[in-house]
Amino acid sequence: MSNAAPDAPESTLSTLEPDPMWDAESHEDAVDALGADDLVFRIWGGDWCGDCRKQLPAFAAALDAAGVPDERILAYAVEREDGEKVGEGIEEYDIELIPTVIVEKEGEEVARFVENEARPIAQYLADQLSE
Repeated sequence: MSNAAPDAPESTLSTLEPDPMWDAESHEDAVDALGADDLVFRIWGGDWCGDCRKQLPAFAAALDAAGVPDERILAYAVEREDGEKVGEGIEEYDIELIPTVIVEKEGEEVARFVENEARPIAQYLADQLSE
């Protein structure tokens, strides 16, 4: 997934390669919700992070299945320095744990997934978007 938007970060995450085993048909409601027009996905993660390696490939597959264009997917690579998370947008968006996914519509935050919920990222965000 490339970052073509003008404000897109320059970093990339290999954990955002879609999981080829993810079954879109079993998650049709999530795919539909994520594919809504004008949603922008800001994703913070680290390729060194176990939670990110476990969760982000399935989420990337859901975004792919939903047909979300690359310019609406903004990936921010997070690094660790002296035990602290560092990277673009961390302070601005109050990122403490990763993965964090913020969904925006018309520049306003409409949903947020932080690190570990009882449901996968795609389903959690779809549920928040439908509320």
